[in-house]
Amino acid sequence: MMVGSGVAKGGKAIYGAPLGILMLEARFARIPGDMGNATTWPFPVLYRVVKGASPERVVLRGAEGLLPAFLEAAAELVSWGAEAITTNCGFLSVFQRELAAHVGVPVASSSLMQVPWVQALLPPGKRVGVVTVSAGSLTPEHLAAVGVAADTPVVGVEDGAELFRVLILGEKLDLDVGLAERDVLAAGRRLMAAHPEVGAVVLECTNMGPYAAALREVVGVPVFDVCSLVGWLRAGV
Repeated sequence: MMVGSGVAKGGKAIYGAPLGILMLEARFARIPGDMGNATTWPFPVLYRVVKGASPERVVLRGAEGLLPAFLEAAAELVSWGAEAITTNCGFLSVFQRELAAHVGVPVASSSLMQVPWVQALLPPGKRVGVVTVSAGSLTPEHLAAVGVAADTPVVGVEDGAELFRVLILGEKLDLDVGLAERDVLAAGRRLMAAHPEVGAVVLECTNMGPYAAALREVVGVPVFDVCSLVGWLRAGV
């Protein structure tokens, strides 16, 4: 069968998967909608686990000492064929500039990058709010690295029954999906109660995608997650 004429351009190890995802080193359950579940994506992606990058180290300890490992892993994904890079933790916003400079391809390090974009969509008097896995760990540096205002309303799930214990503390590998959803919905309700001016929500945590639709129903405003970020990035490459 003829497959067309012309010259097929070479130079990659892998073709047809232009998006590379840098993964933290963790083994908790990842359900569809989670960035680390390959069935989440309607297109092929390339994954690379960064050794030593535990969720606890990245979120609670500011990813200390991990920049060289992330730069190496990102460069490896590009050498395989990735034309753009993203990560599976919103707290990696702190590496945005370094990653982009190192690999020379588009980098979307964090779902938080959507905050200023979404803000531009909202009418006067409305603001973007953020739901994160750990509000106490999300510093002004994390926000400033991707152009997010320091006074952005932020609520976390640290006091919830499931997500923080599983994702960050690593207390178990299995995930009670119902409890995880309740954690996200409760955080969304607290955000709206404390900040009625919120007109849209961005989910920092890439594990919260499965609960975005339910949260949208509860808070009654648009909700953006890492899937909306990655879909936008994929459209460009």
